[in-house]
Amino acid sequence: MRPGPLNLITDVPGLRVGNADDAGLRSGVTVLTADRPFVAAVHVMGGSPGTRETELLAPDRMVQMVDAIFLSGGSAFGLDAGQGVMQGLRRAGRGFAVGPVRVPIVPGAIVFDLLNGGDKGWTESPYPALGLEALEVAAPDFALGTAGAGFGAMTGTLKGGLGSASCVLPSGLTVGALVVVNSLGQATVGETPHFWAAPWEQGTEFGGLGPAPMIPQDTPLPRKRLGEATTIAILATDATLTKAQAQRMAVAAHDGMARALVPSHTPLDGDLVFSVATGGKPLADPLTDPFQLGHAAATCLARAIARAVYLAQAQPLDLQPTWQSRFGRGAGG
Repeated sequence: MRPGPLNLITDVPGLRVGNADDAGLRSGVTVLTADRPFVAAVHVMGGSPGTRETELLAPDRMVQMVDAIFLSGGSAFGLDAGQGVMQGLRRAGRGFAVGPVRVPIVPGAIVFDLLNGGDKGWTESPYPALGLEALEVAAPDFALGTAGAGFGAMTGTLKGGLGSASCVLPSGLTVGALVVVNSLGQATVGETPHFWAAPWEQGTEFGGLGPAPMIPQDTPLPRKRLGEATTIAILATDATLTKAQAQRMAVAAHDGMARALVPSHTPLDGDLVFSVATGGKPLADPLTDPFQLGHAAATCLARAIARAVYLAQAQPLDLQPTWQSRFGRGAGG
């Protein structure tokens, strides 16, 4: 497998991603959309999820496609971002047709970033406006690291962020990952700069340091409280999948989270994965293609998580160091 031309989820043809963030708020929103509705599913493994419209993604629900998916900071307040995304889609005439009315279908999920030092004293929620802005600027290319829903993200030890990665399978199918890393666990091994995801790195996309020479055997302790930690992701492919097949891809993608963050899926995390299938290419082999899509989804997600932490940028009043400030060229120690 090789990365796509941008090494972003938007290497899946037709997808666009937009970021909107506020430096004073230290939070933001990321929206994934496309020119036409797409199949979507979800799988939750964390103990403290925060979601909107995820029940309708089950394979047996009436609505088969969605118009956009958002990822947001702000904890439960961030779910308001869906209102702004719906507003923009309605203006564009998008949505599920119910007689003469169209209702945009916009699932989403949030991370907790309310204690990251930003100004959270608003009188009116900023998230609808951020959601609308993110939708309006959605494009094939977009920023990673300290951007969008990952702007105020933190991990167990280092600053988190927004990550993405892609790969093209031998069959020609493309898989891409988009993730907000705000985890309880660490993306790096112990006190070293080495990423847990190193065995799956493509080139030097997160430093090219390779695996850590030794793996610590200690039992980790929680560095955040219940509800403060979450890693939320979207996996996408241009394959033609049913909702049930897309859900299986989301299940497999969680393996990538466990490869890249230690520990993962704790009672304190709200870890979840959305999966998206745009339907651009039929499955050539009903056995091999879904098998390889699941493996590619896990691999892409692991790489995207490492890229989120590796590309995080330092900001005034940060509560955690970035990977670059602690381990990058010119870092002290």
